[in-house]
Amino acid sequence: MVFVMKSNYIIFLIILFECTLFAQNSFDEQFNLTKKLYSDENYFDTVTELKRLLFFNPNSEYIYSAYETIGKSYKQGAKFSDAIRYFTLAEINALSVDEIYNSRIDIIRVNILRRTTDRAFKLLDSLEADIRFNDKIDEINYWRGWAFIFADDWENAAVTFAGIDSTIELTVLAKKVDDDLYSVSFAKTISYIIPGAGQIYTGEYISGLLSLGWNILWGYLTIKSFIDERIFDGIVIANFLWLRFYRGNLQNAEKFAKEKNLIISNKAMNYLQFEFKGLKP
Repeated sequence: MVFVMKSNYIIFLIILFECTLFAQNSFDEQFNLTKKLYSDENYFDTVTELKRLLFFNPNSEYIYSAYETIGKSYKQGAKFSDAIRYFTLAEINALSVDEIYNSRIDIIRVNILRRTTDRAFKLLDSLEADIRFNDKIDEINYWRGWAFIFADDWENAAVTFAGIDSTIELTVLAKKVDDDLYSVSFAKTISYIIPGAGQIYTGEYISGLLSLGWNILWGYLTIKSFIDERIFDGIVIANFLWLRFYRGNLQNAEKFAKEKNLIISNKAMNYLQFEFKGLKP
């Protein structure tokens, strides 16, 4: 009787082991399938299969990789809030310092892409202050440079990249863009002093000369009216003509500087998107 019970117990253990092994092999196959789906850029099915895997095997050794890959799939689909959610879950389930770091960098890169750069800077500062990542400072600064680019702060981007390596492509590009950008404040300031000068500074010569000409004309007529004691005419010309063209000159100087800067920045961003071969957010 005891022998029969032991035999049944052994058979039960063997069956249990085989079922477990079969289930594990099934999970392995499913996880390998998700890797292929991701590499084939089939992101929707990647997310579906990984969520199914996590549902049926929530405590598997794949949990970190599953959350990370789901986050990357959502990122590829421009669902940035969902991506950050799953990268955060990956960090919570990380089993090593490197996995924690990688998850935080993934979150930072998403924040850069969706231009929530203030949040990206805070996370980068937090990483830099963490002594566990002292050997990652150059990489942290690399992503800080990218955050400056997406914040349209090319000057600080150039300084940040130069701190890593002054010869790298991003340093050279950021310096060139910063040098090419027009100073909006300078364009407005010189327009206060000489109407039309701001437009001429930004290369809008015809607009600048017209502004200068109209301001000279209406200024002359205003002064002449007062000299001739035509006070009412002088007030009308000054308020409705001269000041109108003077304010328009200031507004145009600011507008042209911003438009030219946008063109310069967009050209650089297009280069980074389509031609730059290095690591991007």
